Amino acid sequence: MIFVTGPLFSGKKDYIKNNYNISEEEFEKLVIENVQDMVTDAISENLVALADKLSQYEFVIATEVGGGVVPVDRNERLKREAAGRLAVMLAQRADNVIRVVCGIPQVLK
Repeated sequence: MIFVTGPLFSGKKDYIKNNYNISEEEFEKLVIENVQDMVTDAISENLVALADKLSQYEFVIATEVGGGVVPVDRNERLKREAAGRLAVMLAQRADNVIRVVCGIPQVLK
């Protein structure tokens, strides 16, 4: 699995399509996007199961959620923390980890 992360609208999807020669049809089959939005709670067992499920895709895309203003709402903070923990789990499971910023890839793993 290749884990691609980076800020919102940073070119993650275009990076995968262009560098791996993936058509729109193939993209729909091989790639799962916005996995940070799939976090519903911060229970570790649920995150492990979600990470295991997502790891089955060829490419996993997550938007970074660690920057910016920390939410005042407790539930939003917990969801943000859980999304970060999920990203760590996915990075650990990935063969390659790539961070894309302004359309420029940075290979982390």
